[in-house]
Amino acid sequence: MYTELISRLSGAKLEKWISFIHAAGLKEDNLIEKTVIVWNDDEIAAVGSRYNNILKLIAVDPAHRGEDLTSTVVSELRKDAFSDGYRSLFLYTKPQNESIFSSLFFYPLARTSDVVLLEDKKDGVTQFVATITKTECAGRIGSIVMNANPFTLGHQYLVEIAARECDHLYVFVLSEDKSEFSSADRFEMVRLGTKHLDNVSVVPTGPYLISSATFPTYFLKERDNSTEVQCKLDIEVFVKHFVPALGITHRYVGSEPFSPLTNQYNKALMENLPRMGVELVEIERKSASDAPISASRVRRLIDAKEMDELSLLLPESTINYLRQKELL
Repeated sequence: MYTELISRLSGAKLEKWISFIHAAGLKEDNLIEKTVIVWNDDEIAAVGSRYNNILKLIAVDPAHRGEDLTSTVVSELRKDAFSDGYRSLFLYTKPQNESIFSSLFFYPLARTSDVVLLEDKKDGVTQFVATITKTECAGRIGSIVMNANPFTLGHQYLVEIAARECDHLYVFVLSEDKSEFSSADRFEMVRLGTKHLDNVSVVPTGPYLISSATFPTYFLKERDNSTEVQCKLDIEVFVKHFVPALGITHRYVGSEPFSPLTNQYNKALMENLPRMGVELVEIERKSASDAPISASRVRRLIDAKEMDELSLLLPESTINYLRQKELL
């Protein structure tokens, strides 16, 4: 047997890989950067793939089980991820395979009836949430999760309404650096645009909320057959780890007239959060110039340097920050 690391599957190898994946009861995934194949002569004995720091599509031919090939695949993927600069890993698998990966030092983060998400850092999410300063307020504790790419008057409107209704409000800003504006810039725009609200804490999501690990499809802005599972996993992480640690009772979202994916996610929140003890509050999106404010519209106007229009869509704090950073 020999092990091969492949950057891009094609031709006969791709066909064999697809057949092998299907035989293992898995579906091929477009979100793949590297694939490890363990070959037994010209037949596949085991496979595994990686997207950023996420391991998935790991399978072993039943004829070769008991030969420690899962460990071989994971070890190769780990080494490759480490060489690319990743220091922690997440892994998707079927619930019935969880014990296999537990023996390889992966720990459960969230699960649905179809899939388990594990990470290789024990209590990683618990340690992360513990870094967030918990409010001493009791009562209605709200939360918002936003990308803020960039922070608009629409975002500010949503935060102000939620802050008015809550004793304390956590605004989680996506930490993933897959947007036009960096995570550091987006975080600072939110912080500056909400600093007039004494009961608001602006905090990062880390890799745990709407991230490449919990919700990779989000960053493609398109739906696929895994979107529903990803919605449920992300919600599970939020409810299991963030809600009890921070005493969150409500989550606020803006209405979504533009993105089908975000709209689907909001519907999943509506269906799942109430039965998990968290009330979802949907706020009608703020409009300007006879249209709902959207960050995508703002980005187009920034590219066109349309300052008159931008002044109707962005808070002064965002305009000043973008100018200071020479982004506008």
